[in-house]
Amino acid sequence: MRPNLVFLDSFEDKYLKTIQGKGVFLAGVLLGYMAELQAGKKDDIHSAPLFKQMNFGRMTIRDLKKHLSRVPELINAYNMKYSFYLQQLANEVGKLLLEGGEKELGVDGNFAFTIAFADASNYFWNYIFKTDKKEELEHDI
Repeated sequence: MRPNLVFLDSFEDKYLKTIQGKGVFLAGVLLGYMAELQAGKKDDIHSAPLFKQMNFGRMTIRDLKKHLSRVPELINAYNMKYSFYLQQLANEVGKLLLEGGEKELGVDGNFAFTIAFADASNYFWNYIFKTDKKEELEHDI
């Protein structure tokens, strides 16, 4: 199952209309969901090592790329569920950020990242990897 990114087109935000904006938003979803998996429960996300490493509001493109370069290592180290889906999303994020250029995140990028991070599991399961068939998910893992 490939990530469904069509929902991004429904956003009216000018930053999210850019290729980099989409990549930054999806990076927030990816890293936010990984932090939830690290913590074990969404309510405990503040205890996740990945959450503690985020520089919310002041993140640079360099910071973001540094975190994203560790995704395969973190998936393996924490034996994360749904690793196939996490890696698929990481691939899309990388592609978008490479196509989008090196523009700094600024206020718009930091805002998009934080919003996506905060509601990561919702975006991950209800938009990007939405499926009505639980068996399909378990089969793909």
